Amino acid sequence: MLSSDRVLQIFEEITRIPRESGHEELIIAYLQNFASAHALECKTDEAGNVLIVKPASEGRHDVPAIVLQSHSDMVCEKNSDVEHDFSRDPIRYEFRDGWMIAPDTTLGADCGIGIAAQLAVLESDLPTGRIECLFTVAEETGLDGAKALKPGFITGKTLINLDSEDEGELFVGCAGGLDTTAIFNYSLDTAAEDDSFVSLRIFNGVGGHSGDDIDKGRANAVQLLARFLYSVLGMGVRLVDIDGGNKRNAIARESRCTIAVPAGNLSVIKSDFEKFASDVKSEYAVAEPGLSFEIEDALKSEKVICPEDTARVVTALFAAPHGVLAMSMDINGLVETSTNLASVKMQEGRKIRVGTSQRSSITSARRMAGEKVKATFELAGAEVTHESEYPGWQPNMKSRILDESIRAYRELFGVEPVVRAIHAGLECGLFLDIYPELDMISFGPTLRGVHAPGERLELASLEKFVKLLDKIITDFR
Repeated sequence: MLSSDRVLQIFEEITRIPRESGHEELIIAYLQNFASAHALECKTDEAGNVLIVKPASEGRHDVPAIVLQSHSDMVCEKNSDVEHDFSRDPIRYEFRDGWMIAPDTTLGADCGIGIAAQLAVLESDLPTGRIECLFTVAEETGLDGAKALKPGFITGKTLINLDSEDEGELFVGCAGGLDTTAIFNYSLDTAAEDDSFVSLRIFNGVGGHSGDDIDKGRANAVQLLARFLYSVLGMGVRLVDIDGGNKRNAIARESRCTIAVPAGNLSVIKSDFEKFASDVKSEYAVAEPGLSFEIEDALKSEKVICPEDTARVVTALFAAPHGVLAMSMDINGLVETSTNLASVKMQEGRKIRVGTSQRSSITSARRMAGEKVKATFELAGAEVTHESEYPGWQPNMKSRILDESIRAYRELFGVEPVVRAIHAGLECGLFLDIYPELDMISFGPTLRGVHAPGERLELASLEKFVKLLDKIITDFR
């Protein structure tokens, strides 16, 4: 029988292995070494996807193969005041009130716990048919590993994705996604001799997953900063620099900027910002109890972004759509279409880059959302491009693996699991493009705060997740 303690032990090993998206070399080597140590068939494709195979047990050679799948990369996010180098430092975690939590960084349980469960299956003596464990790369930055899969890399026609985050729920569909990037060019002016300079900062937001958490009413720090700046454009403020958010698939938790303020307006700006902070804290009192605001005097800068370009950037960031655009008419409570204003970054060559992402279970609606964002930024004079589009996964309610999973859950726990689709993106839609005959389902333990510092794994749910996986793969015929 699979042990949740063993799965957790393997996951703790994984937390010591750097595996940021695009830099999965060490986790790939770890998987290859694991296969070698257990004398298991292993192959790696050009993209870095790894497949490890556990042959069928004695008397189970006629059982259809099952593919277990997770992604080997993780979102690397940390609080700005924390020293942590994801390229070398192990994740610092603790156990608290029944949860495994990384207080200051992401934990990487998304999808490290799936990796650990696969490895526990591979080393076990469970009586199963052929088990193919697929570990894909760069899922978090565009599902690049799944896109690179070639026909024949896997042979099983039943796939269990281990990248879901709510125990007791079986997922049979997901949204597709699209990234939209806007680039602003700007000109510089010489600052006035009597200009004052201040830095503004919004931080300690909850953030979270831009799919799973987009409907939870959380603050977007980038848009909040733009909201304040827009309110004071009439006072002649000009940007010196601006920075906010990070990953496309995370809600922006922090933002900051430096502005030049004309003589005589400094006290008004400071007073307005304090009033703004009070108003916003009241607005988000339930969803964002820790949201923080800071205004400080800054060093004088010789150059500032000209007023016209300051206004273009600020207005577009404030006007850009963010959040839920439509709810599903078919599945109660499911977000159908959304967009995330993810980041704003200064770049060399007098450019400001704005990153956004759109999601929808309907292709035309997803593309409409991308075009709406594109139109907003083009009106402000930005150069806008779309990239990294991936398909959704349409539910198959007649799925055999779904029926098997419902039966197993009912027998184990005496209750019916919830069957639903998810607004987050899973690789399953891409798998169907390459392997149209696949029968798929997704489930996992309960994770909270993924893609943000404070990500945590519920230990009681891990035990149930492991028991369910054990029963499905051993009962499968």
